Amino acid sequence: MPPSVPSLPRRVARILRTSLFAQVACALVLGIAVGKLWPGFAAELQPLGDGFTRLIKTIISPLVFCVVVVGIAKAGDLKAFGRIGLKALIWFEVASTLALLIGLLASNVVQPGSGMNVDPATLDSSAVDAKTGGGSLPSTTEFVLGALPTSFIGAFAENSLLQVLILACLVGAALLHLGHPKVPQVLPAVEQAQEIIFAIIGFVMRLAPIAVFGAMAVLIGQYGLGVIETYAKLIILCYAAAAFFITLLALALKALTGLSLWKFLRYIREEMLLALGTASTESVMPRVMQKLRKAGARDDAVGLVLPTGYSFNLDGASLYLSIGTLFIAQAVDVDLSLGQQITVILVLMLTSKGMAGIPGSAFLALSATASSLGAIPAGAVALLLGVDRIMDSMRVVTNLLGNCVAVFAVSRWEGALDMEKAKKVLNGEILPTPEETEAVPAQTAKEPVSEVG
Repeated sequence: MPPSVPSLPRRVARILRTSLFAQVACALVLGIAVGKLWPGFAAELQPLGDGFTRLIKTIISPLVFCVVVVGIAKAGDLKAFGRIGLKALIWFEVASTLALLIGLLASNVVQPGSGMNVDPATLDSSAVDAKTGGGSLPSTTEFVLGALPTSFIGAFAENSLLQVLILACLVGAALLHLGHPKVPQVLPAVEQAQEIIFAIIGFVMRLAPIAVFGAMAVLIGQYGLGVIETYAKLIILCYAAAAFFITLLALALKALTGLSLWKFLRYIREEMLLALGTASTESVMPRVMQKLRKAGARDDAVGLVLPTGYSFNLDGASLYLSIGTLFIAQAVDVDLSLGQQITVILVLMLTSKGMAGIPGSAFLALSATASSLGAIPAGAVALLLGVDRIMDSMRVVTNLLGNCVAVFAVSRWEGALDMEKAKKVLNGEILPTPEETEAVPAQTAKEPVSEVG
């Protein structure tokens, strides 16, 4: 007799039970429904998303430290690691500058703020101060000094990725200098710690649907869907510019590596949906690191390029900042000259590098840009308060894909990418094991040891 086919309800139940993508997608829809129907109740769900993000953040620093130390020690070439870092910085600067230019050109063509004729005196600039907590972006000197750790433990306690990266580089370099015979227990201990961290990621990721439900309900409950109508032109322009930039990323990835960005997007669809739901790329960073390693990128390249990109390669934020600056100017009837627009690019090239991890950083960067021009009233930045959260999805997708493409491109540039493995993984020829689907790391770091002899 032919095998019986499970009923539709059973198949749906099995998919929901086994697929993180399906769970997160359902949570996304439920969150939108709850936020729309019961906005007061939705506001109370904020801790669900915040709690998940906190749990993820606790493991990012130790994970980055372990991956970088192991990567340097196993690569056995500190000069190669330095070349990877230099090439990554070159890529980041080119990509983020291109994003700024695309945003500027798009704003000049579409003119999203024209016709609004807003009187700056009617805007509440104190709302921007509340959003930013009265903070400020660091200067270039402060940013560089802030990347240098003052305490080994403090770098982890403050969750400062750049400081953790520097410590990891020092430890990895020390392991290479001393050689394995002098410190035979250190590298295996770091590898075992890495395995433990990935196991913790598996536990935490089971809470992802709950986090997405809470974050989405809060968003819709707080802002509603009406804001989309008010800022439709600006929103459509930002998302269209992001789509164009991502298309350029896809072409660059294909030209440099022969890999398809769309296949990669399918490969990380669970992480992408989670990042969209929580409006945070940090929430998926550990899983994305794991998947990039599994897709053939060498440990040292993944461990250095991806975390550094979180501070230096904010492509989505760059697009938004350049479009937002011109939108504000157009809304208050300020006509920026070509020289002033070039100043916008130069200022944003600097301010966008110090944004990561600072509350209200986009508004701080916009305020700094407006002040440097001297033509746009500082209070006009408040025009973007109502739409900023809607832009998170665009920024998250563009930032995440931009950093992942950077990992593949720099890895290929340095010869640190297993092309055959990458193509097989993205084509679905190498499927994740049950352990990997629960976020336990792929055993690529060491060859299997025979039990015989």
